Order: sequence, then C-alpha cells, then structure tokens
Amino acid sequence: MSKIKNDAIRCLQDEAQALLDLIPQLTDDFDKAIELTYQCKGKLIITGVGKSGHIGAKIAATLASTGTPSFFINPLDAFHGDLGMVTADDVVLAISYSGQTDELLRFIPLLVERKVPLIAMSGNPNSLLAQWSNYHLNIAVKKEACPLNLAPTSSTTAMLAMGDAIACALINRRSFQAKDFAQFHPGGSLGKRLLMRVKDVMRTNDLPIVSSQAKIGETLLEMSKARLSLAIIVDNGTIEGIVSDGDVRKSFQKYDNQEVLNISIENIINRNPRVIGSSESIMSAATIFKEHNVHTLVVIDNGVLIGVVESYQCML
Repeated sequence: MSKIKNDAIRCLQDEAQALLDLIPQLTDDFDKAIELTYQCKGKLIITGVGKSGHIGAKIAATLASTGTPSFFINPLDAFHGDLGMVTADDVVLAISYSGQTDELLRFIPLLVERKVPLIAMSGNPNSLLAQWSNYHLNIAVKKEACPLNLAPTSSTTAMLAMGDAIACALINRRSFQAKDFAQFHPGGSLGKRLLMRVKDVMRTNDLPIVSSQAKIGETLLEMSKARLSLAIIVDNGTIEGIVSDGDVRKSFQKYDNQEVLNISIENIINRNPRVIGSSESIMSAATIFKEHNVHTLVVIDNGVLIGVVESYQCML
C-alpha cells in the first residue's frame, strides 16, 4: 500500500476516533440545550469565526431544513447592523474550538444585555465562552488529524458531527416526518417523490382482469400479457379478490401438475388483498409493501378498481 494511501487511512481513523470520543463527553447540558432550542419561540442563531463559521453555516442549513428555524450570523457583522436580527425570543449557538476567540467573545456581552440564551460549543469547558453560556457542548479532541497537529481537521469534524447530533435529536423531539422534510425541499427530487400520490405513478391500462370462473392456465396467460405478478378477479363489476404468482406456485404444490392449469382460480383466490386509495402518498404505499412483503397493490376508490401500483414505482 502506498504511503499516500496510508496517510489518508490514518486521517480517517483519527477523525473517526475523535467522533467516538465525543460520546462520553455528552452531559446533561446536551439534553437541556435541545429542550431550550425546542421551546424557543424565535430562531436558533448560529455564530462563529473562520472555520467554525463555515461549520456553523452548514449546521444552520441542516437545522433549517429539518424543522428548526435557524440561520448563521457572523459576529463581525453583528457590530455593523446584523445585531438587529437577534431578539430575546431567540437562542444563540456560538462555536469556537478554543472558546477564546476574541471576535466571538466581544459579541457575548451584547447577547447577555439582551437576555438571549447562549449555547456554547467548544473544546474547552473552562473557556470564557463556556463560562458565559447557559449550556456547554464539549467537542474536545485529543489531536488533530493533520500530521502537524495544527490545521483544524478532527476538531472541525467534531463540530460538524455535534451539529448533526443536535439536528437528529431535534428531529425526534419535534416528531419531524419525511413528509415534513419534503415541504422544505419542494425543488429536490426527494421532495417531489415524497409529495407524489399513488395516482401519479399507478398503472391503469391493460390490467389482467379475469372472472372467478377462469382457469389457472388462462389467468397465468393474462398475467404474462400484462407483465404483472397478479391478476384481479372481477365478477359483474365487483372485485372478488386477486390471484398472485405466489398463489399459482402454491397451487402447483397442492394439485397434480397436469391438472392444475385447468382448475378454476376460485379455489385459490385471495379475497382480502392489500389495497390502497389513489390519493394516498407513495410513502404510505411503500410502508404497506415493506410491512406486508408484497410487490403490487390494487388501487381502489369507493369500491371501484382504478389501477395497480408496483413497489418499484414507490421507491424513495
């Protein structure tokens, strides 16, 4: 293995270990910080300088997209008008690995004066930033992944991971769902998929429909023509049930192979198939597919056959 690849492996190992080391550093302050943010009537404002600022902007974006109103503010800009964005209803998350960043510390008295709650994220629980905060999140790392132990590497990874931990905890605290995520991502392909309904993807033409008097052989032929794994049984406009390819396979085990094709499908009809309405979300369909281990659903509205939807059409 080349030295270059070894350098990469060592970096990844160091950063992975730095993340694992964060776990025992979690204290009750994390729980309290999450509850403070959840109860916040305003916004979570994130601030930091330099690399911490870049990480803070990403954390703000993640939180905003997962149900926590949030934005990033540079503490330097706060002295030139942006302080007007901060209200007493807000909560501030200040990020500084040293906890001693001068530009950030000069911002803190302004928050104290306005009685804005402060959550600090730093690698130094004894820093001024930690002392002035309501709650402190410890992101101390033993060493940077940088060979010189100088460039922010493991420490910035720890910041980012702690930000993700905050986002994940708030997602669960808010009972934030995939459909909610879609509301914040209407332009993305995932958002579009999450907002789609069964009627947007279902198949309505060339359905394999047979009567209950049809033979298994005839039914197999209709299923083959339609290229579907089931046939829908309809008598006098009423849906009697379905016959799946699994039902047919079982019939070959139950009956004599030479006679099975001439047996009426009435003997193998599933009269309680899994069905879904056309206005249901494809997420609902995906849940049914997973929970009941089926691959095709019959779409029925007000007792009327509308079409079928297959599992691959609802993959997210």
